[in-house]
Amino acid sequence: MSQRIEVFSRRSTLAMIAAGTMATVLPLPTPAAARPKLKGNPMSSVHYCKQQVGDVEVFYREAGPADAPVILLLHGFPTASHMFRDLIPQLADRFRVIAPDLPGFGQTKTPPRGEFTYSFDALANVIGGFVDAIGLQHYALYIFDYGAPTGLRLAMARPERVTAIISQNGNAYLEGFSDEWGPWEAYWRDPTPENREACRPSLAPDTIRNWQYGTGADPALLSPDGYELDIAYMARPGAEEIQLDLILDYRSNVALYPDFQAYFRTHRPPVLAVWGRHDPAFLPAGALAYKRDLPDAEVHLLDTGHFALETHYREIASYIRDFLGRKLG
Repeated sequence: MSQRIEVFSRRSTLAMIAAGTMATVLPLPTPAAARPKLKGNPMSSVHYCKQQVGDVEVFYREAGPADAPVILLLHGFPTASHMFRDLIPQLADRFRVIAPDLPGFGQTKTPPRGEFTYSFDALANVIGGFVDAIGLQHYALYIFDYGAPTGLRLAMARPERVTAIISQNGNAYLEGFSDEWGPWEAYWRDPTPENREACRPSLAPDTIRNWQYGTGADPALLSPDGYELDIAYMARPGAEEIQLDLILDYRSNVALYPDFQAYFRTHRPPVLAVWGRHDPAFLPAGALAYKRDLPDAEVHLLDTGHFALETHYREIASYIRDFLGRKLG
């Protein structure tokens, strides 16, 4: 599987360069406004806020002291910032924790499909504008699933801002791919209507509930809150077409893996990889691969699946607190 993806990556990269469609890191928008001031006890209260970034109204959660080190939490597919609902209180006494909903997900409001391009470049540009708008100068990145290629685009564009990276099942290496990517790979190679439809089962309620959340997770610890909300979001008008657009554009992330890895080698951010070892999409080899470019990367494999926070948020919080406590001083 890894060899097949590698061959495809090389060929698709050359094809995109030849066609002038190779993914690029676009300039980040300029600051728009200062962040709203938090009220109440920052160590116990999570605030639910909105920030306009161009035509996009970004919804985000925030907790923690305003002058504390920042952790920017970037969620993945098919969820939103509610995936961090248990983690945020575990960190908010020592860190300023900020979790936005990406465009096309959760409560963030974007223009209709056709007026807004649902691509990973676009997601990164909006989150880059969001970071500027709320005045973040430095932050640690927590990257999960789709949050990984989004956050790593930000890191490449503004490496001086990134204090550390926590990758929780956030892939940046070909070794991380499982054998479950066949329909998506076919769509990347040949974006026909038939291949697009073949990806639609990835968005079905049973797939979200049983495959994405359920695989490798202890059912006694797995709350229905997360996956049922994701299923409800996916049922909104137009949501599936947006997600299918992003599935097609995921090939741009694979093409950028060599650039992500060059960023690691050049800038050497402290990296903590905390991975659900039973993830059906991203294998533990994807976590261990960080050590190839960053020998000091710290890797922990947990006995759970893709959505590791649903069952192991306390353990992950403990790893983060220890890691950032040492790396950020």
